Amino acid sequence: MIPLHDDNPTERPPVVTIASIAACVLVFLYQASLPAGSGDTFVYQYGAIPALVFGEAAPPEMGVAIPAYATLITSMFLHGGWMHLIGNMLYLWVFGNNIEDVMGHAKYVGFYLICGILAALSHALTDPSSSVPMVGASGAISGVLGAYVLLFPRARVLVMMPGLGATRVAAGVVLGMWFVMQLLSGGMSIGSQGGGVAFFAHIGGFLAGMGLIGLFKRPDIPFFAPSRRG
Repeated sequence: MIPLHDDNPTERPPVVTIASIAACVLVFLYQASLPAGSGDTFVYQYGAIPALVFGEAAPPEMGVAIPAYATLITSMFLHGGWMHLIGNMLYLWVFGNNIEDVMGHAKYVGFYLICGILAALSHALTDPSSSVPMVGASGAISGVLGAYVLLFPRARVLVMMPGLGATRVAAGVVLGMWFVMQLLSGGMSIGSQGGGVAFFAHIGGFLAGMGLIGLFKRPDIPFFAPSRRG
């Protein structure tokens, strides 16, 4: 299921969500403008490499642009291709505005970054010696999804279903199925070598979002609401 829109209005403009999308798009356009060799160097310098984060490897030959721990943040703004970018930004656009709305802009920034960091660490812990850089906002966005499923499981989401067209489904079903797919895919990826989708970043980010939302949401926002005005 591909989410297109949720029937869950907000009370304030999602300026942080929009700024995050804009930042990811601009960084990707910059990546795409680099020659092949320079593009690879950019990813290795700003992507999160588990072996560097945990100090199990020496810095790469192209040099170090920032401390390894800082790449846990910069990696959130890099993407591996157009489809990677578009998919992540679609999920952030559909679900991020409501989470920003119930936290306020400043708290949402902190929540988003913390979820992204915990997600990257979740992935890195599955193979601490890996020299493959992890990039993408999906870990942080997974945190947004984890928060959303606890706050608005009954909100209706317009989704595109291959072969069936567009229909509205409860957010709890959409995001619950998404999480189950991450668990199954993550289990099947254990022991695989090389790059690929960082399923354990998705799992870690989702659980982080569920665990942290109670600390970041406004006290007047209940759990399990049908929508902000439902």
